[in-house]
Amino acid sequence: MAHGVVKNPDEQVVLGEEIGNVRLVTLNRPRQLNVISSKVVSLLAEYLEKWEKDDRAKLVIVKGAGRAFSAGGDLKMFYDGKNSKDSCLEVVYRMYWLCHHIHTYKKTQVALAHGITMGGGASLMVPLKFSVVTEKTVFSTPEASIGFHTDCGFSFIHSRLPGHLGEFLALTGARLNGKELVAAGLATHFVPSEKLPELEKRLIGLNTGDEIAVKSAIEEFSEDVQLDGQSVLNKQSIIDECFSKETVAEIIKSFEAEAGKEGNGWIGPVLKGLKKSSPTGLKITLRSVREGREQSLAEGLKKEFRLTINILRAIISADIYEGIRALTIEKDNAPKWDPPTLDKVDDDKVDLVFQPFGEDLELQIPENENCRWDGKYENSAYATSQVTAEAK
Repeated sequence: MAHGVVKNPDEQVVLGEEIGNVRLVTLNRPRQLNVISSKVVSLLAEYLEKWEKDDRAKLVIVKGAGRAFSAGGDLKMFYDGKNSKDSCLEVVYRMYWLCHHIHTYKKTQVALAHGITMGGGASLMVPLKFSVVTEKTVFSTPEASIGFHTDCGFSFIHSRLPGHLGEFLALTGARLNGKELVAAGLATHFVPSEKLPELEKRLIGLNTGDEIAVKSAIEEFSEDVQLDGQSVLNKQSIIDECFSKETVAEIIKSFEAEAGKEGNGWIGPVLKGLKKSSPTGLKITLRSVREGREQSLAEGLKKEFRLTINILRAIISADIYEGIRALTIEKDNAPKWDPPTLDKVDDDKVDLVFQPFGEDLELQIPENENCRWDGKYENSAYATSQVTAEAK
């Protein structure tokens, strides 16, 4: 997630180009850091379905206009809908349904992820067969800090990172640069930004989705990754020691103990951010990532859909709206969380946001490969019940 607002609904927020056997998607909201609005989600799904079914389409390239790949979801969209129940349900449903199809896409995909690549925006990069990053790429999943949770498939992705790196990234919102993304397995290639336009031309010129040919072409431009000595990825033993603890409170206590040791000055700023985050968001996020280790992608996305809807409904806390207010609306960076501390967040209440919906109200992810583009929002119980209500 991230902040931004779509001011002109008629603007082409996603550009789709067909060049021979290559299909090029450009996220086209540069002034808003290519945030993901409902229109963006609908257009992406439309293009990707069309091209997967098109025998002439062999390679799909995804990029962002301007200095960002995508800063994630449109937070103001959520905030503006706070007083209207389920006003964002459709876009949430469509986004998680789309995430499944991006993960399981049948054509070769390449992300050219230059610049800010955060939250839901990163879900358009990480799952692709090839994901190219640069020295200007900045990745983060900071959702817990504002009372939300690690979403768009990242409870599944983070849970599969080495050791307890996933919990660390999810709870702290720590940023990774391009080289760190490759080292962590969240991107496949590092290419200097000045070479990116030439790489794009090379890929289009290939006119094929042959994975060996595409990989070879990217490797003509890519560089081997050498991590900076101070990279957080070199702190894996400390991360594993602290973020393997059972609860958020125990994680913070362990992290505090490590912060006092010589050479661990890097922990201080991270710990400060962690302590300022929504207690409810932290508890939900930790449980979600831990559950993700035992879940399939489809199960994880269905869970994330439930969490998002229940959090937006504020069934146990309105922290999501307070977090957005403090970060993007009034920008005072002084959220007043409710409950205010971890010990006040009742675990029984946290259970409520994880409760399954009725089967017809779950995210509908097709199990039959022959019908893999079924389950769209317009055919869901949510859409049909809304149509029925409007007809009365």
